Amino acid sequence: MSESDRDDPKRKWPDIERRAPADRRGPGAPRRTDRRAGADRRNDAAWESIPLELTLASDENSEDALVAAATDARTRAQARYSGFKVGAALETNGRAVITGCNIENATYGLTLCAERVALVKALSEGHSIFTRIAVVADTVDPTPPCGPCRQLLWEYCGDIEVILANLEKTTARLRLSTLLPMPFDGRLLE
Repeated sequence: MSESDRDDPKRKWPDIERRAPADRRGPGAPRRTDRRAGADRRNDAAWESIPLELTLASDENSEDALVAAATDARTRAQARYSGFKVGAALETNGRAVITGCNIENATYGLTLCAERVALVKALSEGHSIFTRIAVVADTVDPTPPCGPCRQLLWEYCGDIEVILANLEKTTARLRLSTLLPMPFDGRLLE
């Protein structure tokens, strides 16, 4: 920048206007007023109907019910950037089912995967023994948990069964030890 540019009274160099990322689109661009204005987008009746914890009945086909719970959780995914929605359903030893969906963030690095959301919800509700997890995505091939999810599932769930499904059928069933064959865990810290 030349000296003459800095001396230009029309240029507001030090006083840069700070705007939220969605507002950087320039004049005339559509604005998202629902979030910026503080409007509550939640429909209270809809939020009250979402079960925080389900329990599988012993006479149901529990794998189908677990996959159905993950499929339902997927509908609440917050995937406005990638459009890649994932749902997870974690089953406890008492046959309770805790669900989670992916929650994206513009930085992607702060995105929470469905598996981690389900696990954190379950742990925060006092559950500590888990038998399996179902993960559902709209893909043809199985969509396994990412590395950080595998690590957390291993530490808190052990070698549980992982059921992978798409919107039509179960695509794979495997043990977590197959997905994470050489885990880093507390045994290595002794």
